[in-house]
Amino acid sequence: MELLKQRIQRDGLVKPGNVLKVDSFLNHQMDIALFEEIGKEFQRRFSQDGVTKILTIEASGIGIACIAARYFQVPVLFAKKSQSKNIDGEVFSSRVESFTHGRIYDILVSKKYLSEQDRVLVIDDFLAKGSALEGLCKLVEDSGATLVGAGIVIEKGFQGGGALIRGRGVRVESLAIIDGMDDQTGQVFFRD
Repeated sequence: MELLKQRIQRDGLVKPGNVLKVDSFLNHQMDIALFEEIGKEFQRRFSQDGVTKILTIEASGIGIACIAARYFQVPVLFAKKSQSKNIDGEVFSSRVESFTHGRIYDILVSKKYLSEQDRVLVIDDFLAKGSALEGLCKLVEDSGATLVGAGIVIEKGFQGGGALIRGRGVRVESLAIIDGMDDQTGQVFFRD
């Protein structure tokens, strides 16, 4: 998606340790006009898959998933990173490690909102090593729902998560795949 790549080049900041900061438009301050284009693109790519629900993980994926859901006309369900009083009843759970935060989380989804009748599209802002996406896929699998695929805004292709998940037979559609970054020059190198 050329618009997204241009925005990453213009406003993204490359930091040491393979960190790409896109918080000025994607995952802190959100550019809703850009999100609209992202949502349209995900709907175009998955329009024939009968999506009944979009699943993401808190917090950065929620805004993107909500805008995309408008085009699919389906609800958004987000996996919570901690048990809270407002999750009652039984849950599906999975363990994920956050590359960005360097922490391990148990993610939870209420069994009330994910069933074997669902056809689920997972949406997230980043794919690096694949732990979060793997955890979300496990929640879908545990529920008996059908996983139609994953829509990723930015994939760090050089960190292997995309290859790992695709190797397990999951359809992954990434809007921008980065093959490398240089924290000295600030350059981002995209896969064609």
